[in-house]
Amino acid sequence: MNVHDIPRNPDEHVRFAAYLDKLGHVADPDEVDLVSRVLTDPDQTMAQSAVLRHLDRRAADLYPRPAYDRWAQAMTRATIGRPFLAQRLREWSLFRAVTLGLPWQPDDLLASSDWLQLKTATGTNTEAIEILAETGRTKRIRNTARTSLSHRSES
Repeated sequence: MNVHDIPRNPDEHVRFAAYLDKLGHVADPDEVDLVSRVLTDPDQTMAQSAVLRHLDRRAADLYPRPAYDRWAQAMTRATIGRPFLAQRLREWSLFRAVTLGLPWQPDDLLASSDWLQLKTATGTNTEAIEILAETGRTKRIRNTARTSLSHRSES
């Protein structure tokens, strides 16, 4: 299915799957244009969900590498005006900083979403895990962080 034909399909489930397929195979130089095009779909909930999955997949692959910064800047421009997507990109950048030992602020981690706190609680940064074990937003996050710390002490 041609990317221009996708929005013509009345079934949002078909469009969602088609967008994910296109996003999963997009060449780097065409990625910003495709993300922008997906975000023009009339069903904004579905379109943003497809883009979110794409951002998560790409960020998980790119965050340890130097190419992440340039990619994140490009995706921030492509998702402008979409607060949830912008937040997810900021949180991936914070996750990157915490994981790679780059500068980060504990208050930023504590203000982040449950998604990021839980992801960080199972990560590798002992300082971040200790913070979440004490003051993570939910009981689940605090318990996950405590479990991570106890596994570290057993090693």
